[in-house]
Amino acid sequence: MSETLVSIVVPVYNAERIVEDTIRSVMAQTYKKWELILVDDSSTDKSVKVIERFVNDKIMLLKNSLGKGAATARNTGIKAAHGRYLCFLDADDLWDPEKIEKQVSFMEEKQCAFSFTGYEFADENGVGMSKIVHVPEKINYRKAVKNTTIFTSTVMFDLNKLKKNDIMMPDVPSEDAATWWKVLKKGFYAYGLDESLTLYRRSRGSLSSDKVLAVRRIWYLYRRVEKFSLIYSLYCFFFWGIHAVMRRL
Repeated sequence: MSETLVSIVVPVYNAERIVEDTIRSVMAQTYKKWELILVDDSSTDKSVKVIERFVNDKIMLLKNSLGKGAATARNTGIKAAHGRYLCFLDADDLWDPEKIEKQVSFMEEKQCAFSFTGYEFADENGVGMSKIVHVPEKINYRKAVKNTTIFTSTVMFDLNKLKKNDIMMPDVPSEDAATWWKVLKKGFYAYGLDESLTLYRRSRGSLSSDKVLAVRRIWYLYRRVEKFSLIYSLYCFFFWGIHAVMRRL
């Protein structure tokens, strides 16, 4: 496989304890033609100092001085990216060493613009908990609004088939899901590589682990962003709830 540049965007906020592990999981990739763009969103801890130890010709540190959140941080990274392929990695998640290699090969095989992979839940120390989330072969917009199985740290886009503006994240709750839906509404499919290639570290008290907040965010997307009717929102929410529970069993 001829290696093409892959850009990796990582938003960082107060991640001094864990961001080094995340950086090292990128450095350990078998696929070597990548650039890592870490965007610090006004951290108040020592995240910047940790990252600065790794900055070189492949690892870049950008700083958002106003601290506007993950969506703005990711958009800053997207603007700076040079690669054909672009993927996201959150500062507390970890990649399997073959993640990029396998996913780029998968993208080339499927000739797709948008892909995602399976993943495994991990504890606060980044140790897998043997709970693996499997993903469908492909998913369109109508299915995606009922099943938020696309996990941010597994996503890869082909910028030969999409424009950067297509993947810029809106400043709304669950900006990642809103972005996937925005792309899928253009008629694209997201293709699933059903292999666990990411460790999803869940910290106690984190945004993603707050189930009540998750419900509020998905409802906001249905009613305020997608502007679904009440009946259709309830219909989608029913299936969203079933899929959310199944992922955690």
